[in-house]
Amino acid sequence: MVKLVCLDCGQTNRLPETRLASGPKCGVCGAALLEGKARDIDPVTLQKAIRTDDLPLVVDFWAPWCGPCRMMAPEFSKAAAGLRGRARLVKLNTEDHPQVSAGFGIRGIPTMIAFAGGKEAARQAGALPAAQIEAFAARVSPAG
Repeated sequence: MVKLVCLDCGQTNRLPETRLASGPKCGVCGAALLEGKARDIDPVTLQKAIRTDDLPLVVDFWAPWCGPCRMMAPEFSKAAAGLRGRARLVKLNTEDHPQVSAGFGIRGIPTMIAFAGGKEAARQAGALPAAQIEAFAARVSPAG
């Protein structure tokens, strides 16, 4: 069984690993659990997903005024589609949530942090193309 937090309602869902490729939905609100696209996320849902998700979670810390962040956004979305069912990619706006980015020690943006098993597994600063984002995420082992 794989645990995933719904990015819409925050509910923890458990599903067989064999269902990851078949478009699983949240048992509470019906939202897609693996959309294959990058999602903006709030700090509460981010913390719950870090602690709970069995798939690697890659977070893009970004801001709307950041040129490299805006350049990387479509590449991050392409990587999310390429990693569907193997990792989830989310975005956190550092301008809206400066306390969260400070808590993670973000010194420059864009910065990606990959989490697995409730812990930071890898970190990468700077804008990257989709293929390198996918390779970064692929280096992170899923939890248990």
